[in-house]
Amino acid sequence: MTELGLYTPLNTLKPVAAGIWIVDGPVVAMAALGLRMPFPTRMTVVRLPDGGLWCHSPIAPDADLFEAIDALGPVHHLVSPNLLHYAHIAAWKRRYPHATAWASPGVRQRAASQRIEVHFDADLDDAPPPDWAGSIEQLRFRGSRVMQEFVFLHGASGTLILTDLIENFELARLHGPMRWLARLGGVLDPDGKAPSDMRLTFLGRKRQARACLARMLAWRPQRVVLAHGRWFPDHAMAELRRAFRWLD
Repeated sequence: MTELGLYTPLNTLKPVAAGIWIVDGPVVAMAALGLRMPFPTRMTVVRLPDGGLWCHSPIAPDADLFEAIDALGPVHHLVSPNLLHYAHIAAWKRRYPHATAWASPGVRQRAASQRIEVHFDADLDDAPPPDWAGSIEQLRFRGSRVMQEFVFLHGASGTLILTDLIENFELARLHGPMRWLARLGGVLDPDGKAPSDMRLTFLGRKRQARACLARMLAWRPQRVVLAHGRWFPDHAMAELRRAFRWLD
């Protein structure tokens, strides 16, 4: 697999703001434009008011990471934000059997097609469940014929949490085919956005997506965390308007 310049240290809790952390993980092989290419991974952890932890897009299990997580508090929620981000939930569920594993639309079918055994306990919906209502806002980003992604806002810190709706790969961290693939997909920093193949799935349905973007902007986030590539610690509103200009 082509090497990437990863966001080291890996498997380490990195504070974003009070009560929210990111964890950069190893690469995973994902399908992109007909190829199997390596992608860096990143999960987000939020401490809820009851002390429980909300884990967005859990990365590959790691013993040291589990110890650090345990020191933060009990894991209550394991969240699959879209049908591509679920593969490690089964391992986290084995470690934290009392946590609720939340399914995104189509993820059960996707897991079955990939022969990955994972059990989900509940389904994400348009409104946040009582478990985190008042702490984390959520929105089902509609318009794609293929994939609906849930986006979240940690209200206390003003942190918007995205997964694949923006990918922002830094050229210096890419090698070999990933360089031309990222350029072709339109996901190179500083102009990262949804990859071109995903954008095509919104044709004829951009009106729905624009309404979702308007709601995201109404939240007025201060920063944007991404699953792949350089995230945006500031200027969130400007970055969102730039990254979603393809909806105009």
